[in-house]
Amino acid sequence: MSYRFDNLRLEKGMYNEAGRTFTQVLEREDPTEQYKGTPLEGLDAYQRQLKRFDIKVKGAGSDPVEKFFSTSQSAVLFPEYIARSVRQGMEEADLLPHITAAVTRFDGMDYRSIASVPDEDQKALRRVEEGASIPQTQVKTQENLVRLYKRGRMLVASYEAIRYQKLDLFSVTLRQIGAHINRMHLEDAIDVLLNGDGNDNAADAFTVGTSPIGGVEGSLTYDDLVDFWAQFDPYEMNTLLVSGDMMRQMLKLEEFQNPLTGLNFQGTGKLATPLGATLLRTSALESGTLIGLDKHYALEMVQGSDVMVEYDKLIDRQLERAAITSISGFAKLFADAAKVLKLHA
Repeated sequence: MSYRFDNLRLEKGMYNEAGRTFTQVLEREDPTEQYKGTPLEGLDAYQRQLKRFDIKVKGAGSDPVEKFFSTSQSAVLFPEYIARSVRQGMEEADLLPHITAAVTRFDGMDYRSIASVPDEDQKALRRVEEGASIPQTQVKTQENLVRLYKRGRMLVASYEAIRYQKLDLFSVTLRQIGAHINRMHLEDAIDVLLNGDGNDNAADAFTVGTSPIGGVEGSLTYDDLVDFWAQFDPYEMNTLLVSGDMMRQMLKLEEFQNPLTGLNFQGTGKLATPLGATLLRTSALESGTLIGLDKHYALEMVQGSDVMVEYDKLIDRQLERAAITSISGFAKLFADAAKVLKLHA
C-alpha cells in the first residue's frame, strides 16, 4: 500500500506560510486522519516524514545530526526537529500552565486586554424584581497596552562540530535552551503578578508582622498563612508561588508534617499545602517572598509566536549563529486575584 507522505515534496517555503506552522502545513498536505487503522496510526505528519527518511531522533540507536542532511528534502525537517526539542525543554517542569487562567494567540507585539472591575455593589447578586433593570457588569478594554517580549537563545555551533553527534545527545542541549527561554517567560509572568501590566493593577503586598498579617517580621508561621489566605475573599487562594527559602520555612511547619501531606509528596512529588493550595517553588522569585493567587482569574498569557528558528541557516547548514526565539507577554486579569506576602518590609 502506498502512502501520500512518501511522495510529499518538502521545501523551505513550508516554514514561511502566514498563520501556519511547518507541522500544520504538512498536516494539510498529508492529513493524519487518513492513517487510522494503519501501522502509521499515532504518528503526526512530521513524524511520518522522519520515518520516510529513516531518521531516528531518540534512544540509544539514534542517528547522527548529518542524517538530516543526506538529501535536500530531509534537510528541510531539521529546523522542526530543533523547534520540537526546544519546546520539549520549555514544557519540562513548566509552571506557567499552573498560574495562567487563559492563553491568547496574538499576531503582533502590542496587545490590549480586557478587564472588569466591579465595585462591591456590582459584586452582589441581588434579586431582580419584575420589570426592574438587571444589574450590569461592565467589561472594557484596558487603557494601556500589554507589551510582548521576544525571548530566545543563539545556537552557536558549526555543522562540522555537530554533524557526527547523536541526535539524542544533541536534543539534551536543545532542551536546556528551551528551559532557559521558559525561565525568562516565567520571570515576565512574576513581574506582572507583582507589579501589574501597566494598568494600575499591581498586587496588594502584605508583610508578616504588619496588620492584617500577624506574627513576627522575618519568620513564617501557619497562623500567618491563614491570615494571608483570609485576604482573598471572594477569590480562592489555590496556588502559591514561593522562593526557595520560603519553601524551606513552610516545610518545617508542624502543620506541613501531617502524614497524609508527606505521603502525597513521596508518592507523586507534588506538595499541596494544608490550605488546599498547590505549592510551586521557583528561583525566579526573590527570597522571602510568596505570591498567592487564584489561577482561574489572575493572569492571561499572550503568545505572539511559538518557538521560531532561523530555518534558512539551519537547512543550509549555516549553524554558526542561528536564533531560537519565542514571543510572549502577560496581562493581569483581576488585580485582587493575586497577592504578595513578604517576610520583610
